[in-house]
Amino acid sequence: MKPPTGGRRPGGSSRPPGGGKKKGAKQKRRRVLKVLAGAFLSMLVLLGVFVGVVYATTEVPTPESVQTDQTTVVYYADGVTEMARLGNENRTNVSLAEISEPAQNAVLAAENRAFYTDPGISFTGIVRAAWNNLTGGSTQGGSTITQQYVKNAFLTSDQTFSRKFKELFLAVKLDNEYSKEQILENYLNTIYFGRGAYGIEAAANTYFGVSAAELTPEQGAVLAVLIRNPSANDPETNPEGAKDRWGLVLDAMVEQGWLDAAAREAAVYPAVLPNTGSSSGIPAGPEGLIVRQVLAELEQQPFSYTRDDIYSAGLRITTTVDKAKQDAAVAAVNDVMAGEPANLREALVAVDPTTGGVLAYYGNDLSSSEDPAVDTTDYAQALKAPGSSFKPYTLAAALQNGYSVGTRRDGSSPQEFPDRPGLPVVNSGNAQCGNCTLKEAMTRSLNTTFYGLAYEVGPEVVAETARQVAGIPKIWDQDRDDPTVPEDLTGFESLSIPETHTTGGSIGIGEYPVRPIQQAAGFATFAAGGVQHATHFVASVADSAGTVLGTGTTASTQALSAEVANDVTFALTDVAESSDLSLDGDRPVAAKTGTQGANRTDNSDAWMVGYTPSISTAVWVGTKGIEPIVNSRGNIVYGSGLPGEIWQQFMDAVLAGTPEEPLPSKSLIKGDPDKGVPEPTREAPAPTRSEAPAPQPAPVTRQAPAPSRTPSSAPAPVTTQAPEVEEAPVTSTPPVPPSSAPTTTAPPAPTPNG
Repeated sequence: MKPPTGGRRPGGSSRPPGGGKKKGAKQKRRRVLKVLAGAFLSMLVLLGVFVGVVYATTEVPTPESVQTDQTTVVYYADGVTEMARLGNENRTNVSLAEISEPAQNAVLAAENRAFYTDPGISFTGIVRAAWNNLTGGSTQGGSTITQQYVKNAFLTSDQTFSRKFKELFLAVKLDNEYSKEQILENYLNTIYFGRGAYGIEAAANTYFGVSAAELTPEQGAVLAVLIRNPSANDPETNPEGAKDRWGLVLDAMVEQGWLDAAAREAAVYPAVLPNTGSSSGIPAGPEGLIVRQVLAELEQQPFSYTRDDIYSAGLRITTTVDKAKQDAAVAAVNDVMAGEPANLREALVAVDPTTGGVLAYYGNDLSSSEDPAVDTTDYAQALKAPGSSFKPYTLAAALQNGYSVGTRRDGSSPQEFPDRPGLPVVNSGNAQCGNCTLKEAMTRSLNTTFYGLAYEVGPEVVAETARQVAGIPKIWDQDRDDPTVPEDLTGFESLSIPETHTTGGSIGIGEYPVRPIQQAAGFATFAAGGVQHATHFVASVADSAGTVLGTGTTASTQALSAEVANDVTFALTDVAESSDLSLDGDRPVAAKTGTQGANRTDNSDAWMVGYTPSISTAVWVGTKGIEPIVNSRGNIVYGSGLPGEIWQQFMDAVLAGTPEEPLPSKSLIKGDPDKGVPEPTREAPAPTRSEAPAPQPAPVTRQAPAPSRTPSSAPAPVTTQAPEVEEAPVTSTPPVPPSSAPTTTAPPAPTPNG
C-alpha cells in the first residue's frame, strides 16, 4: 500500500526533521540579545547617572589657590619651622592681554593647536593613553592645554588611572565654567619654564630680559619648547635639541596661519641670557646652601626627583638640620670672625654620628648675590688641605696593621725618609720626642712620627682607610696611578702633579685636600664606634597633604672595628685641652687641630675637628685660594686660633644642658711588640704656649711631597704648617738641626702639623 500523499507524516508532524530545534535556537538568541541590550542600556543609564553625579559634585579650585597649593616647603628637623618656600618667588601673574599674541600662538602651536575648538580634553589622547596602559606603555597621553593646566595646578603629577580620571572631569568642567581666554591666561601664568621661572612673564624676563608683552615669535617659540621638558630643552644645556624643536614650532605656526612663511624663512634663533641660577625661593643667606644640598640630594636615589618635580609638586621636605644648632653655627662664625680680615673664609659642618644626618651647615654668609663679584662659594664643600687634622686616619690605618696607641716611635726632628731624600721632615718648633707613644705624638702633633707611620703602613692604605671612614666614594681621584691625588686640582695647580708619580708619606700629615663636610663625617665614624652612616640632609619627603613619600638614607657600614674606633678616640682626648680649647665643665671631647702652609712663613688653611658621641663638628678657616691667613692682630692663624674658637663656642652652645657623654678612658688594642723603637734615648719637653716663642723653622710651599713630583734637577720642598700652640709669626730661617739630624745639602723643611 502506498503512503498517503499530502497528509501528515508519520508521527503527527508535517515539519521537516529538525525544524523545531532551529526555531527554538532563534528564539533563544533573540531572548539573549534582548537581555544584553537591556543590560547595555542599563549600564549606559547607570554610567550616565554616575558621570552626571561625579560631574555635578566635582568642584573646580579657584586659580588663586594654585600658587599656595603647589609651593614646595623645606623645613628644619622639627618639621614645623620653615627654611624655604620654593617655586613661588619667581612668578608674576599677568593678564592675557599682557602676553604678546605671537607668544600665545607659539605655545598653542607646540602644545594644543585645536585649543579654541576642543572640549577641553583630547579623545585621541585618552584612547592612546588607555592603550599604552593596557599594553604596558607610558601612561601619558596627548593632553590638551586645559588638561595640563588641571594637572599642574590642581593635581599631582602621578601617572595613574585615578589621577587621569580626575583630570578629565576637571578639564571638562573647567572648559564649561571658564572661557578659553581665562584658561589660557591661567595656564600661561602657572606653567614652569625652567631656571626657576613660573609663568610666562617670569620666563620672558629670565631668558630674554623682556616682558611677556614684548616677546617676538622667535622668542615665544623658544619658551614654548621649554614646556615639555624645561631642563632637557634649555638652550644653554642642549643648544642643538632646543633649536631643532624651535624650528618645528615655527613651522607649525606657519601651518596654522599664525606666522607668515617669509617671516619663518627669515627667522633667526634669538639670543638667550645665560643661566644665572635663579634662587626660586632659595634663601640668599647661609641656609640657602643647605637648600641647594637638599635639592641635589632629592635628585639622587632613592628619591630621583627632577628639579621640575621639586619646584612644582608641592612637596613638604623635612631636613636633618636642627634650627637651634644652625643658629648656633651662624652665631659662632659671626661672633669669632667679627673684625677679622675680609679675605678670610669659614666653614662649619656638624653631623650626627648615630645617623649621618647633618645637624648644622655653614659654607658661606651668602648663597647667592646679584653682584657677580661677590663670593658665594660653598666652602663646606671646598677641597682644602687638612694638615694635621688628617692624622687620625693615619692612626686608624696603623691600628689595623699591628700598631697600638701605646706603640713608641722616634719623633725626633728633623728626620729623612726614603721617599724624599734630601728633604728632611721637621716638627713644628723643631719639637723633639725620641720615644713617644702614638697617643703622645697625636697630642703633640709630631710630623715626623706620622709621616714615618704612613710611609711604613703604606700611603695607599692610609688613603683607603680615609675613604672608608669618611664615607665618600672618591676623596681622591682613583683613576690616576696614585690614589691620593686630589680629584679636583682647582686652586692646587702649584702642586704640579704629573699624571703618574709616587706618593710618599706626606699623606699621613694631611697634604692632600678634603672637604669640611668629609672631615665632619669621618670623625663621626670614630664617634659611632667605627660605623659609617651615609651623610645626608633629607629626613623625609611628603606631599602637600602630609602623606610621606620617602625618607632619607639609612645606609651604614662598619668601616672600622669598634676597637680601632675606640683607640683613635682615646688618642684624641687630650688635644682640646692642650690647645686651650676645653669645653665647658671639662666635658670629654675628642679633637684634632690642623694647619697647612702657604709658603715658608705663612699658613693657608686652619682646622679644628672634634666630637662627642652625639655630635661631630669640623671647622675650617682659610681663603678662596691658597694665600696667607692672618688675624686682625696680624698674627698667623692656626687651628687652635680662629677655627678653634668657632668650634669651641659652637660646641659649648649646642651641648649646654645635655648629659655628659663618656669617652674611652683606655686603649683596647695591644699591638705588635716588634713595632716601634727601643726605650727612650732622648726627649724634649712638650711645647708650651707663649706670646713670644723662640724662633721656629718656617713653613715652605706646597710644591711637592716627593722628588718624583718635581724636576729631578731641583727637588721641591713640601707642604707645611706652622705650630698651632703658638700665635706668633715664625722666622724665615730654620734653626740649626741637632747633631742627631741626618746630614743633607738641603735645609730641613718643616712639614704639615697641627
